[in-house]
Amino acid sequence: MNSSSFESSSAALPVATTAERGLRQRVTSIFGGSVGNLIEWYDFYIYSAFSLYFAKSFFPSDNPIVEQLNTAAVFALGFLIRPIGGWVMGMYADLRGRRAALSLSVTLMCLGSLIIALCPTYERIGVLAPVVLILARLLQGLSLGGEYGTSATYLSEVATSRHRGFYSSFQYVTLIMGQLLATMTLLVLQRLVLTGPQLEAWGWRIPFLCGAALAVVGFYMRRSMVETEAFQAEAARKTAHRPMRELLRHPKEIALVVGLTMGGTLAFYTYTVYMQKFLVNSVGLSRDQSTLISVSSLFIYMLLQPVFGFISDKVGRRPVLMWFGVMGTLCTVPLLTALTQTRDAFMAFLLVLAALVIISGYTSINAVVKAELFPASIRALGVGLPYALTVSIFGGTAEYLGTWLKLRGHERWFFWYVSGCILCSLLVYVFMRDTQRQNRFD
Repeated sequence: MNSSSFESSSAALPVATTAERGLRQRVTSIFGGSVGNLIEWYDFYIYSAFSLYFAKSFFPSDNPIVEQLNTAAVFALGFLIRPIGGWVMGMYADLRGRRAALSLSVTLMCLGSLIIALCPTYERIGVLAPVVLILARLLQGLSLGGEYGTSATYLSEVATSRHRGFYSSFQYVTLIMGQLLATMTLLVLQRLVLTGPQLEAWGWRIPFLCGAALAVVGFYMRRSMVETEAFQAEAARKTAHRPMRELLRHPKEIALVVGLTMGGTLAFYTYTVYMQKFLVNSVGLSRDQSTLISVSSLFIYMLLQPVFGFISDKVGRRPVLMWFGVMGTLCTVPLLTALTQTRDAFMAFLLVLAALVIISGYTSINAVVKAELFPASIRALGVGLPYALTVSIFGGTAEYLGTWLKLRGHERWFFWYVSGCILCSLLVYVFMRDTQRQNRFD
């Protein structure tokens, strides 16, 4: 081998090593951010998963639907404070870094779960019990409001441009995994560990204690994550930075986030969070059957997210969003109507799964689409605040509105409401640009 060829081959080695190191670091960062996201959503969703059992502990009533209505109202309150979390945490992430904001977010979630786990019941402290529950949920809502925008920003910034849709889809993989883990926890406790009376008496506290412990693990994982290059580049400029004022210079992008989110978030919370109660109260299945359907359908739904994210990297974001918009508008009412008319658990599973396949067109890429709309200096705030506002109005109220309309005897109105909101989002998808090709990253 001559000297020139030796020098050429030697020079190539550090390049390959650097590329491998960069890939390892990217995967590690995505894993760290995603696991923390999983823990946060697990902590948030165990409230909904176990509300059938602890409703009497905080809102005693002779009517079980009234009990569920009260717990659903508290669930909705957790969403109402999310815009404040999106605002505060978004600015903090854009000023102090994505890693610092994500660490603070998981800390607040830990505290909220611990408070719920240790809170005395209505029988012991009277009206203070639901007051403490509400305060804990507001704390968790504040945490989650900041989690979405910051984690969406972090995952999109550590991803490569060619695979941004695929990498960013893992936000919803872990979000769904958190929900799935909450439901599986319920399934294990229902079938293997405790009886129904034990779950209602004290067993519902177990998942909240586990959630608080997991959040501590999430905190230490996030403290070891690397900061994104996009934020470091912005911080290096050392220019005066007022995120809220800068965000208001992008009214079109803010409106796009609202329009993008409205139908998708309502459909998501209808077929995931509210569906478990819908299967019990409207379809007539048992609690165990509804839990099993939720677990199995959510598992498949979770696996679909990277598939749709990968497709968006190949064909663009807009066609994938259009799939959700068209199919969601046309199929929502028939699917929900068919669910109320079946008494077969397997058929109910197939109908729920069909809806989740449709919704994957939104959930898999909604985070990256929003991140691609804003510059790095206001990306976390731009994604988080308008998203949290929209989720509070449409997603957070889905369970309460669905339960309330059923109580009033007008359940089908809810089906048309969901379909109408998806149609509004479809109109946004039709006229928006494809952010894969025109974005603020490149």
